[in-house]
Amino acid sequence: MLNYEFLVDTFFVALSGAPIAILITVVSLLIAIPLGFFLALVRINEIKFFNRFAQVYVSFVRGTPMIVQIFIIYNSVPLILATIFTKLNIKINIYDVNPIWYAFIVFSLNTIAILTEVFRSALGTVNKGQLEAAQSVGLTNVQAYTKIIIPQALVVALPNICTATTNLIKGTSLCYAMSLKEITLRAKVAANVGYNYVEAYIDIFLVYLIICIIVEYGFKLYEKRLRTYKVVNA
Repeated sequence: MLNYEFLVDTFFVALSGAPIAILITVVSLLIAIPLGFFLALVRINEIKFFNRFAQVYVSFVRGTPMIVQIFIIYNSVPLILATIFTKLNIKINIYDVNPIWYAFIVFSLNTIAILTEVFRSALGTVNKGQLEAAQSVGLTNVQAYTKIIIPQALVVALPNICTATTNLIKGTSLCYAMSLKEITLRAKVAANVGYNYVEAYIDIFLVYLIICIIVEYGFKLYEKRLRTYKVVNA
């Protein structure tokens, strides 16, 4: 039978790890959105070297499990850097770096690849003639994109951005592999005492479910505002 007292207590233990999961999500999105948009423009305009780089990068990231990416960046990269620093007599202890920085790197790189394709497909739905029309009335490319292209593309991209965000939040559950005291690790540590792992995983499930529902609701509210904009400017 389930230990309901443990279930309730551990729910709040797991919930206490939510700020770290949210912080990683927010930082990763702040880094990924501009870089993902830039790579999307690179691919749309088919800039030779950068376009090929973007294709390989997106394929590599999307084609490999995130847990493998975590092990490479969190375990292998510090080992390589430590060896290099030792040979060059650089007195920096790479192992003193807070694991959250590795989390920022892993999840940012992963989200950049996802949002690149999201923005590329969304920008592709906007008629190219609108950019030419904006240029003909004297608008610069930056003005044309910020005032005309991006608002329309955002209407199309927002559902996929919402999906990418919720997947990112759920993906932070893998941060236990980097010893970050987020939702999953806190619940599992609490379960170690009495081996109440079923209750712990139920709590993890509930916490992530609640966070994702709140995020999805926020995106739906914003999507309604964008739809109003689309109707007015149709």
